[in-house]
Amino acid sequence: MSRTVRTFVAVEISPEVRSHAARLIASLNGTAAKVKWVDPHNLHMTLKFLGEIDLREAPQVCAAVAEAMADLPPFSIRVAGAGAFPDVVHPRTVWLGVTEGSEEMVELHERLEANLTKLGFRQEQRRFRPHLTIGRVRGLQGAAELGQLVADRADFDAGVSDIDEVVVFSSELNRDGPTYETLSTATLAGD
Repeated sequence: MSRTVRTFVAVEISPEVRSHAARLIASLNGTAAKVKWVDPHNLHMTLKFLGEIDLREAPQVCAAVAEAMADLPPFSIRVAGAGAFPDVVHPRTVWLGVTEGSEEMVELHERLEANLTKLGFRQEQRRFRPHLTIGRVRGLQGAAELGQLVADRADFDAGVSDIDEVVVFSSELNRDGPTYETLSTATLAGD
């Protein structure tokens, strides 16, 4: 019997960004909106969600990610600008954007897409927008007030994060929120 594991590929963020994001979450938490805020220690930037994969396929996935990253150089990103998907009028996902290093993040995503599509993973149809998800809105109650608070923080600066590796994570969902485990780390080793 094969075992599956919920899997995604992401970059981790610096303690500085994590701390500033936690402060932003606290400032947005006072509305009537029902929001599932991301626990600050679980904050990361997802590059590709793979879903449930057979555990026996994990080594292939990890190798494909490492190959995609091998010749890319490390870089820095600035995490700034609060926003929401689909927009601040109808917030469903609350996030912080990437103002510097966005092109490099897009390149990471494109490299992953190319290598993982070869393994049979579905290619994302939407344009990739680098962002740090900080909360998911559950329902309409209080959403307008939350959206206004998010809009008021459009210039929020969470700081800089150095990106020198990409991580393949497994995710186990439980009552208290997800638990992440590192399956592999791919170093950005280019010049």
